[in-house]
Amino acid sequence: MRNEQASYDTPPAGSIRFNTDSSKMEIYNGEKWWEIDSTSPNEQTGGTRGLFAGGYAPGGSPSKVDIIDYVNIDTTGDALDFGNLNSTGYTTNGCSSRTRGVVAGAYPVTGAIQYFTIASTGNAVAFGNLSQTRYYVGGLSDQTRGLFGGGTTNPAGTIYDIIDYITIASTGDAIDFGNLTTGRSRAGALSSPTRGIWAGGQTPSISDIIDFITISTLGNAADFGNLSSTIAGTGGLGNSIRGLLGGGNTPTNLTTIDYITIAALGNAVDFGDLTVARNNTGATSSPTRGVWGGGYAPGFKDEIDYVQLMTTGNAVDFGNLTEARDGLAGISNGHGGLG
Repeated sequence: MRNEQASYDTPPAGSIRFNTDSSKMEIYNGEKWWEIDSTSPNEQTGGTRGLFAGGYAPGGSPSKVDIIDYVNIDTTGDALDFGNLNSTGYTTNGCSSRTRGVVAGAYPVTGAIQYFTIASTGNAVAFGNLSQTRYYVGGLSDQTRGLFGGGTTNPAGTIYDIIDYITIASTGDAIDFGNLTTGRSRAGALSSPTRGIWAGGQTPSISDIIDFITISTLGNAADFGNLSSTIAGTGGLGNSIRGLLGGGNTPTNLTTIDYITIAALGNAVDFGDLTVARNNTGATSSPTRGVWGGGYAPGFKDEIDYVQLMTTGNAVDFGNLTEARDGLAGISNGHGGLG
């Protein structure tokens, strides 16, 4: 144990120190010190890779698409073709480790889970199934475990409070984790390495509720706070410290971006605005940038926006998707749940 003078002050989230015992840099996430990983997405792909999978694109053939696009989050520019899902899917949602991306749930209603390797390009492969066939789920993860919360069987049907989990590095069917505080679909989802967050959604009325869980345990969600307004179809993303929820509808489509400090409890605070109002957008991130792609405004959008996570302010144009669509999953190998 290192001999250091005791401090009566709790360091603020985001503080960095050098640990003389391990000779590693560490960052404080608001709960404990985390080692800064020397193996980064930059070494694997030349930068953090963000993917946008599936969606709905009227006029396409079929309209529910199997497209997977990718971008380098650390740069700007238009998305490129990555490959295809193993079935077409609208309102898919995703989670990921540093190596593997996973998407689950889609309309037409399916409980299918599929995966792909982020650092390569290529088509998705079958993984297993959710415990309950549904779509409009919210997906989040740490490096090991992926969670899918909520969802519905159809817009007027049952709305679920189910939380399922998978082990990302394996394959197989999802297992029961616990329950959200209330059944909801179209919730925004994000995570730190310790906590998972679901925000907003339809219950069936549009909600401002924020729930949280501890990813490494099993159990039911607890109340975290509230969004700045009732929102469904918001896109959740973040780093290990801060979570952002962008866009959505009330039912008016919004440009609003809210943020929370994940290790704390409390209500969301205004961050800024997206470049265009939209809902059902795909959301993904690196440790420094948040990126939203696509959505419905009305009209199907191909715009990709980005922000700097640890500042506040309005989003800036990043580029465009290969095809305008909404209801797409956002995935990366550098999101907040990976530290």
